[in-house]
Amino acid sequence: MCGITGWIDWNKDLTQYPSVLEMMTDTLASRGPDASGSWITPRCALGHRRLSVMDPAGGAQPMTRKVGDNTITIVYNGELYNAPELKKELEQRGHRFATTCDTEVLLVSFVEWGRACVDRLNGIFAFAIWDHEEQSLFLVRDRLGVKPLFYSYSEGRLLFGSEPKAILAHPDFTVQISGEGLAEIFAVGPARTPGHGVYKNMQELKPGHCMVMDARGLSIRAYWKLESKPHEDDVETTAAKVRELVQDTVIRQLASDVPICTLLSGGLDSSALTTFAAQYYAQQGLGVLHTYSVDYVDNDKHFQASAFQPNADAPWIKRMTEHLGTVHHAIEFDTPELVEALRTVVLARDLPGMADVDGSLYLFCREIKKGATVAISGEAADEIFGGYPWFHREDALNAGTFPWSLATPERIALLSPEFVDWVKPAQYVQDRYRQALSEVPRLAGENGQQNRMREMSYLNITRFMPTLLDRKDRMSMAVGLEVRVPFCDHRLVEYVWNIPWEVKTAGDREKGILRKALRGILPEDVLTRKKSPYPKTHNPNYLTAVRSWVLDILNDPSSPLLPFIDTAKIRTLAEDDEGRFQLPWFGQLMTGPQLFAYLAQVDMWLRHYKVSIQ
Repeated sequence: MCGITGWIDWNKDLTQYPSVLEMMTDTLASRGPDASGSWITPRCALGHRRLSVMDPAGGAQPMTRKVGDNTITIVYNGELYNAPELKKELEQRGHRFATTCDTEVLLVSFVEWGRACVDRLNGIFAFAIWDHEEQSLFLVRDRLGVKPLFYSYSEGRLLFGSEPKAILAHPDFTVQISGEGLAEIFAVGPARTPGHGVYKNMQELKPGHCMVMDARGLSIRAYWKLESKPHEDDVETTAAKVRELVQDTVIRQLASDVPICTLLSGGLDSSALTTFAAQYYAQQGLGVLHTYSVDYVDNDKHFQASAFQPNADAPWIKRMTEHLGTVHHAIEFDTPELVEALRTVVLARDLPGMADVDGSLYLFCREIKKGATVAISGEAADEIFGGYPWFHREDALNAGTFPWSLATPERIALLSPEFVDWVKPAQYVQDRYRQALSEVPRLAGENGQQNRMREMSYLNITRFMPTLLDRKDRMSMAVGLEVRVPFCDHRLVEYVWNIPWEVKTAGDREKGILRKALRGILPEDVLTRKKSPYPKTHNPNYLTAVRSWVLDILNDPSSPLLPFIDTAKIRTLAEDDEGRFQLPWFGQLMTGPQLFAYLAQVDMWLRHYKVSIQ
């Protein structure tokens, strides 16, 4: 993986501003610690930071190819999992290659098929291609949005980058946030509305979209979207197809010229990916697979089961590592590290995020990086197969809002009345919810329950899953670790999208069709284990630390957070030893401690980024 950035301008000669491009590129150094490159013409400036995964010697970027008298230049962040097939087809069409990296395959695909090349790509990617003859830039983001791409456009100038920080580094970009952006932070966050960059005058190219910038302006179109159609396979055929797709995807994503590992929680999803990877390693004589897990010091002493986290991971991890014979690395963190990481991860996201859930992932990735450069992870299975508790709880199904934000009224009650009057957060969330439902591709003939479960699947794939993909990308790339997510293969997502709910829940179990597909692949007890999410700390010392941090903020009259919150209510919560917000206010894991941590992150973000309110 890498970091990309660029500046297109019809009003300035960009060859006079190499230092600006250098500043923008340097902000992404953690995404690409191995090399840096730039390319500047009067109208286009492109920057690249490289994490070498394939062909370390030959894959330098920006990469340029001459086509007659024309010059085509690319900066690219991602992996093409069908690069071998594309390369073979392009060679048959007369093209020759100087490297073994997928960057050149992508560039030559554009030369051969133009902008229609996006329809042929299987992978995770964000890339920009400058056509010198046309004086146009082509920007693309992968179908599910695994790789990020932010941009800012105004008056003939386009800035873009893998992360907001690249755009924020440009001297002409003003760091501001409007009422709408504040509603994203205080009502929707740590999720984001698709395409919303939170900062004023910053957007994110939506998943499955591409953009063209030229002298006439900016045009954006969707090149991929979910399509609803009848599912004609029976249950047995469906299970076999799911198994085939998952296995093929894992094998494709094991391609690497650097050490690779898997993240293993002992749950259904990570155990399946690890099993297919271990089997492939054995078949190909690649040695023993390395696996990694995360936990917290003394978590076994403080763990309390709940509907959202029914059991601890450790015994199940041991079960799978012994079953597969992997070399396992159990990583543990203590409370002081988690609290300190809360600051670091804001800088990684350029926004407040998922509190200690972000922080632990950042620390986890930092440890993994010591032994591997690429990791395989199980994100997205719960969204596409319907695994979360809210898919199966009547209160969530009938709530009339995003099912991961059922405590939004209680959350809004902690905001200052003046702020609520200004941004109207409850109305904002409802508008965003209705917007999401209006996008759902319906299927004629479905009954009420089938239609509702299609809505729930769409909400999860397009609104919740991006939050976890953002988190995984920023926390891993902050330490130069590439994480691949096989369940985000668009072929699998397209197929599972149209599996009827009664088949998805085969055997009357969440993710029933996936369990059926993996029968004979996983041990029976692992196959039937109830879902447990990414672990959070249960250590009371963490709550003590973040409550103390919030109380310090409340006692600081210069805090930029204070105008947005009801300080008396927050103080009452922070001083309440019994604690409140025991039900999640976001996702499955974010309760009282994460509420305090999130508010502290917002305060730190406003201060550090010197955000002005507009």
